[in-house]
Amino acid sequence: MMGALSQCSPQEEEEANPKKSQNSLQLSQENRWSWMRRVCLRASYCVLFCVLSQILVLWVGYLCQGYGVVAAGRKVLSLLQYLLMPTIVFPVISTDTEGLLPLQEGLWDTESCCPLLATAILGTVLTGSGILYCLKTVIGQFSSETRRQSMSRQPSFTYSEWPEEKMDETTEPVLKDLDQDDIDGQVFCQSEGQEQAENQVQALESSTDSVSESADQSTLAVKPVGLQERRGSNVSLTLDMCTPGSEEADGQLLSPSEQSAWEYLQRASNLLTSQILHERAMDSFTLQREFLEIPMNFVDPKEFDIPGFGLKNRYKTILPNPHSRVCLTINKPEDPLSSYINANYIRGYGGEEKVYIATQGPTVNTVSDFWTMIWQERSTIVVMITNLEEKNEKCSVYWPEDQANYQGIEVIINNVLHADDYSLRNITLKDGSEERHLKHYWYTSWPDQKTPDNARPLLQLVQEVEEARQQAKKDNSGPVIVHCSAGIGRTGCFIATSICYRELKYAGVVDILRTTCQLRLDRGGMIQTCEQYQFVHHALSLCERQLSQQAEE
Repeated sequence: MMGALSQCSPQEEEEANPKKSQNSLQLSQENRWSWMRRVCLRASYCVLFCVLSQILVLWVGYLCQGYGVVAAGRKVLSLLQYLLMPTIVFPVISTDTEGLLPLQEGLWDTESCCPLLATAILGTVLTGSGILYCLKTVIGQFSSETRRQSMSRQPSFTYSEWPEEKMDETTEPVLKDLDQDDIDGQVFCQSEGQEQAENQVQALESSTDSVSESADQSTLAVKPVGLQERRGSNVSLTLDMCTPGSEEADGQLLSPSEQSAWEYLQRASNLLTSQILHERAMDSFTLQREFLEIPMNFVDPKEFDIPGFGLKNRYKTILPNPHSRVCLTINKPEDPLSSYINANYIRGYGGEEKVYIATQGPTVNTVSDFWTMIWQERSTIVVMITNLEEKNEKCSVYWPEDQANYQGIEVIINNVLHADDYSLRNITLKDGSEERHLKHYWYTSWPDQKTPDNARPLLQLVQEVEEARQQAKKDNSGPVIVHCSAGIGRTGCFIATSICYRELKYAGVVDILRTTCQLRLDRGGMIQTCEQYQFVHHALSLCERQLSQQAEE
């Protein structure tokens, strides 16, 4: 499916469409003028409606006071004449009761003041409504534009920490802006003479975070909204294949789309040398195109036959992949839900089994399960990469201030060490007579669905955690537990950076694509956004430079 479309470089695309940028500019200017005309017309209509309504209310007010139709109209004209003309030119116009009002003598009497006051109040309400309507229109336009720009926003991190003397022409940042079609439709160049081979469809999953992914539409049937393709894209409309597929190792039947996604995750690879890594880290267009080809491998809730398991999920669409999920060994056969926790074992460098555990940020009702998992897996390191609140709750406070007991596990906080971007809690765990020690790293400088502005603190944390892990291995410790809020975005970036850091250190090359696919085989959606994927490349490029400098020294 993915091989049907051949890809070409941005330069080839510009040569094939020489008038594309000019036409886009003209359309943009036309849209801007059209928007300005609409706003001006709406404002004019509001002002005109306000004026006419005030005149009408004045006229009705005089009618209610007993004036005739003509006399009420002349009263209104008198008031308008007084309000619109300078006061210095007002003589007493007439004392004839059949003519206009004697303005200076009778304007502010009771019968004139009441309609004027009512009109002023109504005018204020109508004018305010018109202004709010116009502001809503303007803000709506800008909000729409902002949303369109956010879909193609460039990474928030910078490249300023790289030495200038090492930034030659081949490594100069080239942050290419993508058209909206490139992001929403995942449009790629096609080779000459080839017709549109396949239509692609995609949609955004409105959970915590989501990334578009294309799918073959030639033999698709749409199921009800709300499910996800088990081995395919991150889509809110589940896509199912009508034709039979092949079987997985565990005997489950796969559709052709699922089989294609599974094979891609098993085989995709792109080995990068140091020089290619530096160049690739700067090429956001190529990285975005590569990222969008990787199947998300999310899980269908129907794969779980555990009653009430949704109560233990922070996000209903982020579920653990069944084949690698962590099962709690609590002896409660009458309660199958007691063994469930939203967590997966993650392989490490070289395919080493159970090096990490990726999990969601504990909720109020899963705090005890979290500590049970730590004790069961003999973990001595926990890495937390989220704040407790970011607009809404991202993670519950699952550690005590001093000491607490969770399902028989006593948790004691020994001390807290603070660095610029993260803190370290040294914790003692006790269960009966057995005692263990745990290091809890809390990284607080990583915004949700985005990336840090600087990669150096993350690299420092990765290296420190890796050193602590190597020390803990001597004591037969278990996996490193990593979590953010959903346990796939920032968690995936940290684990990918850790794995590739070891690959760079021991092999001198790195395969980020292969690592990302390995992570998604173990837990769907790992490395959640294109911006995060670019950041991993940037961080590893910086890491390679650091390793090279250390080797030279």
